Amino acid sequence: MILDEHRRRAYLEAMGIDVWLPAGAADATVVDGPESDAPAAGELGWDELASCVAQCTRCPLHRERTQTVFGVGDRRASWMLVGEAPGMEEDRRGEPFVGRAGKLLDEILRAAGLSRGQVYIANTVKCRPPGNRNPEPGELAACRGYLDRQLELVDPDIIIAVGKVAAHALLGSDAPVGRLRGRRHQFGDVPLVVTYHPAYLLRSPTQKRLVWEDLCLARELAAERRA
Repeated sequence: MILDEHRRRAYLEAMGIDVWLPAGAADATVVDGPESDAPAAGELGWDELASCVAQCTRCPLHRERTQTVFGVGDRRASWMLVGEAPGMEEDRRGEPFVGRAGKLLDEILRAAGLSRGQVYIANTVKCRPPGNRNPEPGELAACRGYLDRQLELVDPDIIIAVGKVAAHALLGSDAPVGRLRGRRHQFGDVPLVVTYHPAYLLRSPTQKRLVWEDLCLARELAAERRA
């Protein structure tokens, strides 16, 4: 396959390879935001995409990572969960949602009749932000093409945005999770439900009932899309 010049540069940048341009040509190929990230991942299969993520140096987060956190689960799952960013334990193990929050997520999924292996789980960014802070806009933009391609490859019946960062990134909203949850949203032609992050539930266990309601809504919407 012969790649056009713009796509070739995007692929090289996604793999962390510097692209040298003639003087005066830089303005035409500035990588700036999710739209320009998409060509770097938009036609990659799972293995190629995972390799690009593992080698990615598109934002400063790569400098302190132990490893990237690509995603786990059934790559043809009906349910796809999108979390916020890897924490310390995720960075160490290379898997999203581990530790106490991960165990609680597993319990929540079991209550809905699902296991971790029956869903696909990814994060908005693939490297841990220092001090477990929220990812910054530029970091989210640098990773957005990877997440979009994962969503395309899985092609789920329902997307669940887990926590504020994921909800804001996928919906382009800055509303609180409490206002976004409990109703249907759309990501393209896929229904999307917002719910609280398990780390929040560890601090506010009385909110677990609301997460159960969100999962019941997600189950209804997934069944509706399959019908």
